[in-house]
Amino acid sequence: MTKITEQPSKYRHLEKMSIEELTANINKEDKTVAFAIEQALPQINLLIHNVVTKLSHGGRMFYLGAGSGGRLSVLDIIELPTTYGAPKGQVNSILAGGAEHLIEALEEKEDDTEEAWSKLSEASISPKDIVIGISASGTTPFVLAGLKKCREHHIATGCIVSNPDSPIAALADFPVEVITGPEFISGSTRMKCATAQKMIFDMISTTTMVRLGRVEDNKMVNVALINDKITDRAVKMLMETAKLTDYQQTKQLLLEKGSVKKALDHLSATNTH
Repeated sequence: MTKITEQPSKYRHLEKMSIEELTANINKEDKTVAFAIEQALPQINLLIHNVVTKLSHGGRMFYLGAGSGGRLSVLDIIELPTTYGAPKGQVNSILAGGAEHLIEALEEKEDDTEEAWSKLSEASISPKDIVIGISASGTTPFVLAGLKKCREHHIATGCIVSNPDSPIAALADFPVEVITGPEFISGSTRMKCATAQKMIFDMISTTTMVRLGRVEDNKMVNVALINDKITDRAVKMLMETAKLTDYQQTKQLLLEKGSVKKALDHLSATNTH
C-alpha cells in the first residue's frame, strides 16, 4: 500500500513563511477535506445504514482508535447523552491506553495488540454490535488486532482510514477511505486527517440519532436539561413547537416531564382527550 499520509508536504521552508502565509496555506489545505469526504459519501452512507440497523435492534456501536482520531471519537460520543438523550453505552469509544488518559499522548499504546480485544470483551461485545476502527494510516496495530478479533467472532466492522488499500480497510466489512493527501506538516495527521475524522464522526452520530428518532423537525427534543442555558433553550423550543406563550408555565411543564419530547407527548395526549 502507498502511505499518502506520510508523503512530504508540498510546502517547503515553512520557517521562512509569515504568519499570514502559514494560515493561508493551512486554510487552503483544509478546504480540500470536505471534497475528500464527498468522494467517500457512498462508503460513509453504507456504514451508517449498518450502524442504524444495529442500534435499532438493540445493538451498540464502538469506535476503536488511538492517537488524534481515537481522542476525537471520545469527544464525539460523550456529548450524545446530553444532546440527544441517547442511552449511555449505546455509542462507545475504546481509546488505546484508556479514555481516562484522554489528555495524555500515550502514542506508544497504538502498538498494543492485546488491549483492543480485551476492552471489547470487558464490554461483552457480541454480533449484535458494530465496531468502527479509526486509523489515519490504516495500519495501526491496536486497531488492526481489534478488527481481526471482531472478524473471528462474527462482529460487524467498519473503519475510517486515510490511505487506500490499507490492511485495516481489508479487515473491515464497511470500510471508509477518505484520501486527504499529504499533510501541511509532513506526516502530521492531527491536521487534515483528524479534521476529516471529526467531520465524519459528526455525520455518523448526527445521522444515526436522527434516524433513531431522537430529533424532530430540526430540533434536539431529547436534550438533557443539565444547566440553565440548555433549559432555557428547551423552554423556548417547547414554546415554539407547541405554540405556548407563558414562559414560566412552559418551564414548569418541561421540568415536570423531563424533556421537550415528553412534554410534547403529554400535550398531544391531553389535546386528544
